[in-house]
Amino acid sequence: MPNSSQTKLILASTSVYRRELLSRLGIPFEVISPKVDETPLPGESTLALAMRLATAKAAAVSQSHPDAWVIGSDQVADLCGAAIGKPGNFERAMAQLQLMRGSDVTFQTALCLMKGDQHTTLCVPTAVTFRKLPDDVLQSYLLTEQPYDCAGSAKSEGLGISLLESIKSDDPTALIGLPLIALSGLLRNAGFSIPPKKSNIETNS
Repeated sequence: MPNSSQTKLILASTSVYRRELLSRLGIPFEVISPKVDETPLPGESTLALAMRLATAKAAAVSQSHPDAWVIGSDQVADLCGAAIGKPGNFERAMAQLQLMRGSDVTFQTALCLMKGDQHTTLCVPTAVTFRKLPDDVLQSYLLTEQPYDCAGSAKSEGLGISLLESIKSDDPTALIGLPLIALSGLLRNAGFSIPPKKSNIETNS
Protein backbone atom coordinates (compact mmCIF):
# COMPACT_ATOMS: atom_id res chain seq x y z
CA MET A 1 0.00 0.00 0.00
CA PRO A 2 1.19 3.55 -0.70
CA ASN A 3 2.28 5.90 2.06
CA SER A 4 -0.53 8.42 2.36
CA SER A 5 1.94 11.19 3.25
CA GLN A 6 3.52 10.77 -0.17
CA THR A 7 0.35 10.21 -2.19
CA LYS A 8 -1.51 13.19 -3.62
CA LEU A 9 -5.26 13.34 -3.13
CA ILE A 10 -7.45 15.42 -5.44
CA LEU A 11 -11.13 16.28 -5.14
CA ALA A 12 -12.57 16.56 -8.66
CA SER A 13 -15.28 19.04 -7.79
CA THR A 14 -16.09 22.72 -7.51
CA SER A 15 -18.66 22.09 -4.76
CA VAL A 16 -17.97 24.00 -1.56
CA TYR A 17 -20.07 21.41 0.26
CA ARG A 18 -17.91 18.48 -0.83
CA ARG A 19 -14.74 20.46 -0.06
CA GLU A 20 -15.95 21.13 3.49
CA LEU A 21 -16.96 17.50 4.00
CA LEU A 22 -13.65 16.09 2.77
CA SER A 23 -11.71 18.49 5.01
CA ARG A 24 -13.30 16.78 8.02
CA LEU A 25 -11.09 13.72 7.43
CA GLY A 26 -7.94 15.76 8.07
CA ILE A 27 -6.13 14.62 4.91
CA PRO A 28 -4.36 17.21 2.71
CA PHE A 29 -5.99 17.47 -0.70
CA GLU A 30 -6.19 19.64 -3.78
CA VAL A 31 -9.33 20.74 -5.61
CA ILE A 32 -9.57 20.69 -9.42
CA SER A 33 -12.65 21.35 -11.54
CA PRO A 34 -13.48 18.26 -13.64
CA LYS A 35 -15.38 20.16 -16.38
CA VAL A 36 -17.76 17.33 -17.27
CA ASP A 37 -20.98 17.58 -19.30
CA GLU A 38 -23.72 16.50 -16.87
CA THR A 39 -26.48 16.07 -19.45
CA PRO A 40 -28.36 12.78 -18.88
CA LEU A 41 -28.26 10.19 -21.66
CA PRO A 42 -31.57 9.12 -23.28
CA GLY A 43 -33.32 6.59 -21.06
CA GLU A 44 -30.60 6.76 -18.40
CA SER A 45 -31.75 5.96 -14.86
CA THR A 46 -30.92 8.30 -11.99
CA LEU A 47 -28.61 5.67 -10.46
CA ALA A 48 -26.77 5.12 -13.75
CA LEU A 49 -26.49 8.89 -14.28
CA ALA A 50 -25.00 9.54 -10.84
CA MET A 51 -22.54 6.62 -11.18
CA ARG A 52 -21.49 7.66 -14.69
CA LEU A 53 -20.91 11.29 -13.75
CA ALA A 54 -18.96 10.47 -10.59
CA THR A 55 -16.66 8.22 -12.63
CA ALA A 56 -16.39 10.77 -15.46
CA LYS A 57 -15.41 13.55 -13.04
CA ALA A 58 -12.68 11.43 -11.49
CA ALA A 59 -11.44 10.34 -14.94
CA ALA A 60 -11.35 13.91 -16.29
CA VAL A 61 -8.88 14.93 -13.58
CA SER A 62 -7.04 11.62 -13.35
CA GLN A 63 -5.96 11.86 -17.00
CA SER A 64 -3.59 14.73 -16.17
CA HIS A 65 -2.73 13.46 -12.67
CA PRO A 66 -2.20 9.68 -13.13
CA ASP A 67 -0.15 9.32 -9.92
CA ALA A 68 -2.77 10.88 -7.67
CA TRP A 69 -5.87 9.42 -6.09
CA VAL A 70 -8.85 11.35 -7.42
CA ILE A 71 -12.29 11.60 -5.83
CA GLY A 72 -15.29 12.12 -8.10
CA SER A 73 -18.84 12.45 -6.80
CA ASP A 74 -22.28 13.28 -8.15
CA GLN A 75 -25.78 13.49 -6.76
CA VAL A 76 -29.11 13.09 -8.54
CA ALA A 77 -32.51 13.41 -6.87
CA ASP A 78 -35.01 10.77 -8.02
CA LEU A 79 -38.76 11.40 -7.88
CA CYS A 80 -40.66 8.42 -9.27
CA GLY A 81 -37.78 7.66 -11.64
CA ALA A 82 -37.39 11.23 -12.90
CA ALA A 83 -34.09 13.04 -12.33
CA ILE A 84 -34.17 16.33 -10.45
CA GLY A 85 -30.94 18.28 -10.64
CA LYS A 86 -29.66 21.67 -9.53
CA PRO A 87 -32.32 24.34 -10.13
CA GLY A 88 -30.03 27.27 -10.89
CA ASN A 89 -32.64 29.93 -10.07
CA PHE A 90 -35.66 30.72 -7.91
CA GLU A 91 -38.33 29.78 -10.45
CA ARG A 92 -36.96 26.29 -11.10
CA ALA A 93 -36.28 25.74 -7.40
CA MET A 94 -39.88 26.65 -6.56
CA ALA A 95 -41.16 24.24 -9.21
CA GLN A 96 -38.97 21.46 -7.79
CA LEU A 97 -40.19 21.94 -4.23
CA GLN A 98 -43.81 22.11 -5.35
CA LEU A 99 -43.33 18.85 -7.21
CA MET A 100 -41.64 17.11 -4.27
CA ARG A 101 -43.80 18.28 -1.36
CA GLY A 102 -45.58 15.44 0.36
CA SER A 103 -43.54 12.95 -1.66
CA ASP A 104 -40.74 10.43 -1.14
CA VAL A 105 -37.55 11.32 -3.00
CA THR A 106 -34.37 9.23 -3.30
CA PHE A 107 -31.10 11.13 -3.49
CA GLN A 108 -28.53 9.00 -5.34
CA THR A 109 -25.05 10.07 -4.22
CA ALA A 110 -22.35 8.35 -6.26
CA LEU A 111 -18.68 8.20 -5.33
CA CYS A 112 -15.60 7.22 -7.35
CA LEU A 113 -12.01 6.88 -6.16
CA MET A 114 -9.55 6.57 -9.05
CA LYS A 115 -5.83 6.32 -9.65
CA GLY A 116 -4.62 5.55 -13.15
CA ASP A 117 -6.49 2.46 -14.35
CA GLN A 118 -7.65 1.58 -10.81
CA HIS A 119 -11.04 2.78 -9.68
CA THR A 120 -13.97 1.93 -7.45
CA THR A 121 -17.41 3.45 -7.95
CA LEU A 122 -20.36 3.04 -5.60
CA CYS A 123 -23.62 4.78 -4.78
CA VAL A 124 -25.22 5.60 -1.43
CA PRO A 125 -28.99 6.23 -1.61
CA THR A 126 -30.80 8.50 0.83
CA ALA A 127 -34.58 8.25 1.16
CA VAL A 128 -36.15 11.61 1.98
CA THR A 129 -39.80 12.39 2.71
CA PHE A 130 -40.81 16.02 2.13
CA ARG A 131 -43.43 17.74 4.26
CA LYS A 132 -46.54 19.01 2.51
CA LEU A 133 -45.95 22.73 2.94
CA PRO A 134 -47.75 25.72 1.34
CA ASP A 135 -46.19 27.91 -1.33
CA ASP A 136 -45.53 30.85 1.02
CA VAL A 137 -43.37 28.63 3.27
CA LEU A 138 -41.43 27.29 0.28
CA GLN A 139 -40.93 30.81 -1.02
CA SER A 140 -39.65 32.08 2.33
CA TYR A 141 -37.22 29.17 2.49
CA LEU A 142 -35.87 29.81 -0.99
CA LEU A 143 -35.43 33.55 -0.46
CA THR A 144 -33.62 32.92 2.82
CA GLU A 145 -31.42 29.94 1.86
CA GLN A 146 -31.07 30.44 -1.92
CA PRO A 147 -30.11 26.77 -2.46
CA TYR A 148 -29.94 27.04 -6.24
CA ASP A 149 -26.75 24.95 -6.50
CA CYS A 150 -28.23 21.97 -4.62
CA ALA A 151 -29.94 19.03 -6.30
CA GLY A 152 -33.61 19.17 -5.41
CA SER A 153 -33.27 22.63 -3.81
CA ALA A 154 -33.34 21.16 -0.28
CA LYS A 155 -30.17 22.15 1.58
CA SER A 156 -30.46 19.70 4.47
CA GLU A 157 -27.39 21.03 6.34
CA GLY A 158 -29.16 24.40 6.51
CA LEU A 159 -32.75 25.62 6.68
CA GLY A 160 -33.80 22.95 4.17
CA ILE A 161 -33.99 20.46 7.03
CA SER A 162 -37.26 22.16 8.03
CA LEU A 163 -38.84 21.02 4.75
CA LEU A 164 -38.25 17.37 5.52
CA GLU A 165 -40.30 14.85 7.45
CA SER A 166 -37.70 12.06 7.52
CA ILE A 167 -34.26 11.03 6.23
CA LYS A 168 -33.13 7.42 5.92
CA SER A 169 -29.56 6.58 4.91
CA ASP A 170 -26.59 4.43 5.90
CA ASP A 171 -24.28 7.44 5.48
CA PRO A 172 -25.46 10.72 7.04
CA THR A 173 -23.24 13.00 4.93
CA ALA A 174 -24.36 11.45 1.63
CA LEU A 175 -27.32 13.82 1.40
CA ILE A 176 -25.00 16.82 1.70
CA GLY A 177 -22.99 15.53 -1.26
CA LEU A 178 -20.15 13.26 -0.14
CA PRO A 179 -20.66 9.96 1.75
CA LEU A 180 -17.81 10.08 4.26
CA ILE A 181 -18.40 6.61 5.74
CA ALA A 182 -17.99 5.01 2.32
CA LEU A 183 -15.15 7.34 1.34
CA SER A 184 -13.20 6.64 4.53
CA GLY A 185 -13.28 2.94 3.71
CA LEU A 186 -12.08 3.50 0.15
CA LEU A 187 -9.27 5.82 1.26
CA ARG A 188 -8.06 3.39 3.93
CA ASN A 189 -7.97 0.63 1.32
CA ALA A 190 -5.86 2.96 -0.82
CA GLY A 191 -3.34 3.39 2.02
CA PHE A 192 -4.45 6.64 3.64
CA SER A 193 -4.44 6.92 7.42
CA ILE A 194 -7.75 8.17 8.83
CA PRO A 195 -7.39 9.89 11.22
CA PRO A 196 -3.92 10.98 10.06
CA LYS A 197 -1.09 9.49 12.11
CA LYS A 198 0.57 11.77 14.65
CA SER A 199 4.33 11.55 15.16
CA ASN A 200 4.32 12.62 18.82
CA ILE A 201 2.22 10.97 21.51
CA GLU A 202 1.69 12.93 24.69
CA THR A 203 1.20 10.87 27.86
CA ASN A 204 0.35 11.90 31.37
CA SER A 205 3.05 10.98 33.86
